[in-house]
Amino acid sequence: MAKQQFFITGTDTDAGKTYVSVGMLKAAARQGLRTMGIKPISAGAEMIDGKLCNDDALQIQAAGSVLLRYEQVNPIVFEPAIAPHIAAAKENKLVTVSRLEGFVRGTLLTPHDFSIVEGAGGWRVPLNDRELLSDLAKRLGLPVIVVVDMRLGCLNHAFLTMEAIRRDGLPIAGWIANGGQNEMPYYEENLATLNNMLSAPLLGSLSWHSDSLTAEQEFDLLFSNLNS
Repeated sequence: MAKQQFFITGTDTDAGKTYVSVGMLKAAARQGLRTMGIKPISAGAEMIDGKLCNDDALQIQAAGSVLLRYEQVNPIVFEPAIAPHIAAAKENKLVTVSRLEGFVRGTLLTPHDFSIVEGAGGWRVPLNDRELLSDLAKRLGLPVIVVVDMRLGCLNHAFLTMEAIRRDGLPIAGWIANGGQNEMPYYEENLATLNNMLSAPLLGSLSWHSDSLTAEQEFDLLFSNLNS
């Protein structure tokens, strides 16, 4: 079967990208697929066994069924939890799209069936004075999955993110409503507005008030919708 490869972004930082990445990797593995995730760049790390490690990247590494070294999952990591281009400047380092692309493409050569490349923050995150993380997504050319953080302001964030991705010429595989972190007033009404106005398929709603499905079942359904 052909490899399934996706780029995951969010409407903002802490939108739930890693939660979704981990859930989807595990759901794909339950279908018997060889899975792996990549977090090309991260900021916010601590020393573990003598090397800097980012918690999101560690979760992604652990969720994949293909064994990868940490450096393959997260090749660029900075200790302070600040914007990556500022963290790089403080260490007198230059992070470029071409360098990140080389790392990602190298890891993607590892035999697998399903992979996720997870961004950092939202879509337009600077890497240096000239390049954005979205430029890496454009170079890779992967279908994009958008995680919408369901909270006040998410309608504007979702519309602008979708517009930017389409302007960059990338296909949108779908979007995920992540309500698991917030108790958003009029959740269903806001969800319906997004579903009606975003011209991309809703893959699933991870909702704080859903008692009918476990998290595992929600991601199994989401993965099924991705492939329908």
